Amino acid sequence: MLFCHAVRNPGLIIDIVQDIRLINGEAIHASPRKTGAIILGGGLPKHHICNANMFRNGADYAVYINTAQEFDGSDSGAHPDEAVSWGKIKGSAKPVKVHCDATIAFPLLVAATFAR
Repeated sequence: MLFCHAVRNPGLIIDIVQDIRLINGEAIHASPRKTGAIILGGGLPKHHICNANMFRNGADYAVYINTAQEFDGSDSGAHPDEAVSWGKIKGSAKPVKVHCDATIAFPLLVAATFAR
């Protein structure tokens, strides 16, 4: 799929290392401001967002929204306490995991935020 797109649109560059450097740089240079993460689903994006926050001793806020369960050992199913143990979320943070489909929960979260 990417090959076909690149043939029609020359100049497409995918540099995973540069992408990781950029996201890590965002977290590193955020100090003294606070960082937070709203993770919809999980997997690789969750992994890299949480890892980036390790460079600043953890995120100050974290909300996980997914339907994954802990028992299968998936990254998506991990509870926020696991991220606290690795320093990806600060120990003083109050992370939340919402067991719900993100396409239902996230719009409600955004609507409630703007309703205030």
